[in-house]
Amino acid sequence: MSNQLDQVKAWLLKRHPEREDIAPDLDLIENRLIDSLSFVEFVFMLEQVSGTPIDMDALEVDDLRSLSSIEARYLAAVAS
Repeated sequence: MSNQLDQVKAWLLKRHPEREDIAPDLDLIENRLIDSLSFVEFVFMLEQVSGTPIDMDALEVDDLRSLSSIEARYLAAVAS
């Protein structure tokens, strides 16, 4: 797991202290780890971690559904 993905996971776990871990393929939206109230804050944090602006008009919700999809879409270029 990349350092950037660790930061994303830590952000989510801080907001959900009832969880000890988040599986890479867990649906973050379905399991309410990202909800409508935290969505914009989450995207802002993801921009900071990836170092890349995210175009809200082009954003696909499926790209944010799991840690694996976030890593593939937003962090893969950062890690390589």
